[in-house]
Amino acid sequence: MGYTLAEKILMKNTGLKEIKPGQLIITKPDMYMIHDIYTPFVIQKFEEMKFEKVAYPDKATVILDHLMPTNAAKNDPRHYRAGIELSQRFGIKKLHIGEGISHTLMHELGYAKPGTVVVATDSHTPTYGGGGCFCTGIGFTEMAAVLGSGELWMKVPEAIKVVVEGKLPKGVYAKDIILKIIGDIKADGGTYKSMEFTGSTIRDLDMSSRFTIANMSLEAGVKTGLFEADKKTAEYFGMDYDEISWIKIDEDANYVQVLHYKAEDIEPQLACPQGVDNVKPISEVMGTKLNEVYIGSCTNGSIEDMAIAANILKGKKIEKYMKLVIIPASLKVYKEAMALGYIETFIEAGGMVSHPCCGLCCGQPYGLMSDGEVVLGTNNRNFIGRMGTKKSLIFLSSPAVAAASALTGVVSDPREIL
Repeated sequence: MGYTLAEKILMKNTGLKEIKPGQLIITKPDMYMIHDIYTPFVIQKFEEMKFEKVAYPDKATVILDHLMPTNAAKNDPRHYRAGIELSQRFGIKKLHIGEGISHTLMHELGYAKPGTVVVATDSHTPTYGGGGCFCTGIGFTEMAAVLGSGELWMKVPEAIKVVVEGKLPKGVYAKDIILKIIGDIKADGGTYKSMEFTGSTIRDLDMSSRFTIANMSLEAGVKTGLFEADKKTAEYFGMDYDEISWIKIDEDANYVQVLHYKAEDIEPQLACPQGVDNVKPISEVMGTKLNEVYIGSCTNGSIEDMAIAANILKGKKIEKYMKLVIIPASLKVYKEAMALGYIETFIEAGGMVSHPCCGLCCGQPYGLMSDGEVVLGTNNRNFIGRMGTKKSLIFLSSPAVAAASALTGVVSDPREIL
């Protein structure tokens, strides 16, 4: 029997000659990331465990992104100071303050390389799997243990293979693929499994689209989401393809489930209130009145996503009483968007552009919603109360659907504009 992508990467990390699902193993993560929400708690647990130093400070990075800039006077400055303390006290030189969303920076800066094992104190860590990295979220107690020991026990996950073949129709994007999958298998359909993507459609996707799918695979409960490595992967990370060509799916690997999709059959999808797996095709949701549109997050805040939105908004104005909030995922994306004229396009269309951060996705004050208000976002979760009060409603979509809907004030099909 062959091996799944998850098994191959874990075998490389541990040096084991063979492993099987359910087996407990000791990994030595290649990188670990802590963001600002958990910095005080990591320090507290680190001290309780009687560690005096970080075992491998070069493997660690601290990124301040959720609470940047600080906005809640009681707690946020404490998290900011704790992030700096982690860096200075324990020799962690990779400190990033206000440079962008942690999950985007991890692959953008090359911290989460193909074939490596990476852990971080955030559930959407599977994002980096778009680059063939076995990555998963852990709690702050586990992170303290990793920092002190350099090791982490893990159970080898079972795997689901997702095969998507064909050419995506115009106006249909990676976000629509993953929303369709989540709607089919539901929020618990991938619990503690590795979701592994292949097929001609997947191979045609750019790296940004792969990160989008890997990011949202978490919403099906996965341990990690993984893509095969190819020449696009090698070029993105500045690596020789021969180094990572082994990150390929074995045809005789053991998958507990195999899902097949034809790209031509997929239309724009929306996750509807009140759950990420309450997914409907746009034909069933069109015309739903909106109060706000949010374009950004680690799911859809890339330069490619900015280009999609700008192409639809260019030379037009958003609906009169609409609010449009746009947040590029990193400073690099922001600068590229400025150079390409996208930021100007957004502003002239009536949008409000913020500095790179998690922003509205994690309930920070960049357009929070009130009772009865409806927001359409390109982020990854529509949990009750996540982007405002408990009586506000959240829809999730691709940047194309979001931009088209901002122009009309109701859920709209971008294919009619494109």
